[in-house]
Amino acid sequence: MQDEELVQLLQNPAKKNEAFAILVKEYKIRLYWHIRNFVKIHEDADDVLQNVFIKVFKNIDKFKGESKLYSWMYRIASNESITFLNKKAKKLKISNEEIQDYIINNLESDVYFEGDEIQLKLQKAIATLPEKQRITFNMKYFQEMKYREMAEILNTSIGALKSNYHHAVNKIEDYLKNN
Repeated sequence: MQDEELVQLLQNPAKKNEAFAILVKEYKIRLYWHIRNFVKIHEDADDVLQNVFIKVFKNIDKFKGESKLYSWMYRIASNESITFLNKKAKKLKISNEEIQDYIINNLESDVYFEGDEIQLKLQKAIATLPEKQRITFNMKYFQEMKYREMAEILNTSIGALKSNYHHAVNKIEDYLKNN
């Protein structure tokens, strides 16, 4: 089913629940991994994903089709992930920068983390990046998104994304060489 058809069904009160089930089935895995790249911990990703789908369900009538449906949902997922991390940092009484260290330190005890020592070291390197570079790197490296798609989701220019990715890669390489 095309996104345009799905949006029409979602915006039809008689078809909304049926269409929403299709939407969840179609996008939950991609959105989960997008969120997981932000929050790292499986349970946290599940919680954020649930919040994303609630927001999508409640706000689908406001979707005007100016972007692709998945871009709109990825933007919601990105914002919800950032909000979740900010709330977690506030709850733990640590800075937004320190939350990344906290998450990485707890990643080793996450039973759903399947990475080895190298993967953990990469995650530690990514955690040192500024937020925009971290988001850009995760979307490009792990999700293999095209710059055009990322620009639409993040509402920024392709040039800025290429620059962020380039700087991120250099910083990650430096971190891996020196740690």
